[in-house]
Amino acid sequence: MIVRTLQEAEQSARRIVSPDGNWESTRLLLKDDGMGFSFHITTIYAGADFRMHYQNHLESVYCISGEGEVETLADGRVYPIAAGTLYNLDQHDEHILRARTEMKMACVFNPPLHGTEVHNAEGAYELEAAPVPPETAQA
Repeated sequence: MIVRTLQEAEQSARRIVSPDGNWESTRLLLKDDGMGFSFHITTIYAGADFRMHYQNHLESVYCISGEGEVETLADGRVYPIAAGTLYNLDQHDEHILRARTEMKMACVFNPPLHGTEVHNAEGAYELEAAPVPPETAQA
């Protein structure tokens, strides 16, 4: 059984802050955990407005708190996001995420992330990345 608390994980190498300052993500479950998906609690900072395109991963996102919107670039549709909203990038959808207020999101990735990923120039996570160091992997 794997048991972790968000509070402990936030104090470890499982907490990743984006280089662009738009978000931070605490990765509670990663590839090395062997579950077949990764699970993250991600904070999107108020005013963030950035493009992503997960070409290598499918993502499901549940909004715990906050308000914003997600726009799918293929069709220009804009979907409001508020607490209780779930959106799923089931087609590797290129999208823009905008946060009116700070948003707390629960995110699931398939295939699972290794733990140290940040967005590349295309707004994607690479398939291969360095895992979280072993001394913090069970934090």
